Amino acid sequence: MAKDYNYNYVFVLYDVDEKRCQKVFKVCKKYLTHFQLSVFRGKITPSLLISLKTDLKKVINKETDSVVIIKLISNRYFEEESIGKKSIPVDDDFFI
Repeated sequence: MAKDYNYNYVFVLYDVDEKRCQKVFKVCKKYLTHFQLSVFRGKITPSLLISLKTDLKKVINKETDSVVIIKLISNRYFEEESIGKKSIPVDDDFFI
């Protein structure tokens, strides 16, 4: 059973087709700070995180593109979530 957490910091990493790269970049830039190439990070509220995911789902192809959101609630826990094609198998209950 998954627990609901209020995440306050995220990393977004993406690997998308070149045709959609600029669109994904613009969506991420709206919510987060550009970190490097296809990586964004920053503080985010729970409601803005929902908006970010909604906007990303509108511009990616879920069959071929990959967007990974690493959500942090503190320095003791994190959870990884993928939108679209998963390049690495992820256990949904993975916590450190």
